[in-house]
Amino acid sequence: MKKRILTGDRPTGGLHLGHYIGSLQNRVKLQNEYDQYIMIADVQALTDNFDNPNKITQHVVEVAKDYLSIGIDPSQTTILVQSQIPEIAELTVYYLNLVTLGRLERNPTVKSEIQQKGYSDAIPVGFFCYPVSQAADITIFQAEFVPVGDDQLPMIEQTNEIVRRFNRIYNRNALKECKAILSHTSRLIGIDGKSKASKSLANAIALSDTPEEIKQKVFQMYTDPNHIKVSDPGCVEGNVVFTYLDAFHPNKEEVKSLKDDYRRGGVGDRVIKNILNDSLQLLLEPIRLAREQFDSNLVKEILQNGTQKARERAQETMEIVRTAIGLTYF
Repeated sequence: MKKRILTGDRPTGGLHLGHYIGSLQNRVKLQNEYDQYIMIADVQALTDNFDNPNKITQHVVEVAKDYLSIGIDPSQTTILVQSQIPEIAELTVYYLNLVTLGRLERNPTVKSEIQQKGYSDAIPVGFFCYPVSQAADITIFQAEFVPVGDDQLPMIEQTNEIVRRFNRIYNRNALKECKAILSHTSRLIGIDGKSKASKSLANAIALSDTPEEIKQKVFQMYTDPNHIKVSDPGCVEGNVVFTYLDAFHPNKEEVKSLKDDYRRGGVGDRVIKNILNDSLQLLLEPIRLAREQFDSNLVKEILQNGTQKARERAQETMEIVRTAIGLTYF
């Protein structure tokens, strides 16, 4: 039997090229090797968007369309919606008894995100405790592997701590520990060159962008402010256009030649942006055309079927958990 893997995304907006190069391409390959579950984590997204739920709910179907358009096959991959599996919330409550406040405060991923979001002393409890909910997400499906970046390793460590404590207290080998599958792909910089490509910062090229939107964003990209004339020597390092050419242009030799010419002087920013635009249009056109085949009703049906399958798995795990704790009265 294939080993089970869990991954997913927060539906706070459409998925973009950063997701594509960082995880989506790999998921298409992984679905052939693993029993893959992909979670649309709407409950987790609400932890820091609770006052704007429309931002989450309106993107659930759109994120699913992104999955399907890049080649995620619902006959091989189970796509599920987190909020529609109440067993996850029940398991989270049991796990909250196994984690101390101090342990959550020491989680470096949580500390970093609290700082990024500027919560200071006004931290929503739901957000603060989301590592516990994430542990429930992973273990309720008995996932053995979770693809993550280096920054998410503390979450995997905390999940396994909870599993070990649960099994020790209730004297059962009820739950499985999981292992990280590390992504070695560098995070894609945003078109502004200031931070990683992000939905919230509106500095990313979405998989669903139109040809006009793609071109407009390419021509907004940061290059070298000192490269004023075509004849001026230009800097490639930190130049967003070349970062994207490295990531997405199919001819690496051509990119190398462009870099050499740009450094010497003789290639203008408009030229390299046009080359990048052509590359991205070539990459995204088939994704956009595939997306058009999936109307919202069909996508909702796929989500409903996937969520039902996932819930059956979750119910099996909860039977094990309740029996281990002794919550079997009737």
